[in-house]
Amino acid sequence: MSDWDLMMPGMGLTAIGLSGVILSYLGIANTFLTGMQALSGLTMIMGMVFLSAGILNGGVSTSGRAKATTLVIFGIAGSVGVYALSLNTVITSMPRFIGVLIIIIIPTIVIGFTSMKMQKYFKPVAVIFVAAMAVGVGSYTAFGFLGPGAQFSLHTQNETNATAANATLPTAPVIMVNIPVNSSIKGNPNFTPNTVTVPKGDIIKWTNNDTVPHTVTSAADAGATFDSSLIAAGKSYSLDTSKLNATEYDYMCTVHPFMTGKIMITQPIIANVTISKGASTQSAGQKYFDPASLSVKVGTTVIWTNQDSSAHTVTSGDPTAGPSGQFDSGLIKPGNTFKHTFTAAGTTSYFCTVHPWMTGKIIVG
Repeated sequence: MSDWDLMMPGMGLTAIGLSGVILSYLGIANTFLTGMQALSGLTMIMGMVFLSAGILNGGVSTSGRAKATTLVIFGIAGSVGVYALSLNTVITSMPRFIGVLIIIIIPTIVIGFTSMKMQKYFKPVAVIFVAAMAVGVGSYTAFGFLGPGAQFSLHTQNETNATAANATLPTAPVIMVNIPVNSSIKGNPNFTPNTVTVPKGDIIKWTNNDTVPHTVTSAADAGATFDSSLIAAGKSYSLDTSKLNATEYDYMCTVHPFMTGKIMITQPIIANVTISKGASTQSAGQKYFDPASLSVKVGTTVIWTNQDSSAHTVTSGDPTAGPSGQFDSGLIKPGNTFKHTFTAAGTTSYFCTVHPWMTGKIIVG
C-alpha cells in the first residue's frame, strides 16, 4: 500500500522544483543565479525520490490515487519536456541529455521492480544492466577519443563551435574590459574599466582573469539584450555593439550581483571615400580615391565605396614599401564597400595593390 506520509511531501517538493526549472528554462526568470537553477533541479529530484518511495512502499501500488498522482507528475514533466525540446534551437547536446536520462531511468525501474516482485532474479538482472551500462559508457568514451572523425569527439565539436561563433563577429575595433582577480569579493574592483564608451559597431571583449566564473548580463531586462552566460576563468566574451541602440546599458554579474558596470554607446562618426569610375585606368586628371586626402577625428569610421567597374583594394602602406598591416580590404568588387575605424591620431597612407598608382591618405587628428 502506498505511503501518503511520503507521497504528500514528495508531491509538494516535486511541484516546487519543477516550477523553478520551468521558469528558468522558459526565460521567465533569467535573473535566477546558476545556483538557484541547480537548487530548483535538486528540489525536484528530492521530491521525486520521496514520491517514488511513497508510491512503491510495499511494492508497486494498485491504488487509484497513487496511479493518478504518478500519471499527473509524469504528464506535466513530459509535456514541459516536449515543449522545451520543440523550442530548442541552441542547445545541441539536448538529445544526448535525453538519452542519458533514458539510460538511467529504464535500468532503475527494471531493477527496482525486480527487487520487489522477483527477488530471485534481482542479482542477475542488476549485474546485466550495470555491465551493459559500463560497456556502453566505455565504448562511447573510447570511440570519442580514438574515432576516425571529429563527429565522434566531444572536444573537437566544442572547439569547432567556439571557432564558428567567434568567426561570426564582424571586423571592428575591439575594446578590452578586464575582470580582475578577486573581483568576486565584495568591495574589490570588478569590471575594469567600469564604464566603457564606444561608437556603435565596435566590439567589447570581457576577459575573465579571476579564478571563478562570472557573467556579463544586461541588468534592466535580466539578460534579454545581452547575456554572456558563465564565463569560465581565463575565458572571454565578446559583444557586437552594432546590434544595440546608441544609448546606455547597465550590466551585472548574475553570480555576484554586486559586480556592476556600464556601457555607453554613441553614434559612430562616418566619413566616405569613393573609388571613382575609371580608376583602374591610369591617366592624367583621373580621380582614383575621392577625396585622395581626408582629415577626420579619432574614432571616425571611413567607408570606401567602389563605383568602378573593376575590383580594387584599400591597403594601408604605399606601393614602394608595401602593405603596413594596419588594414587590408581584400578585393572590393564593384558596388561593394569596405570600412575601417581609426582609433589613434596620425597619418595613414594607403593604396590599391591591384592598381598601385591609386594612392590615398587619412589624416587623423
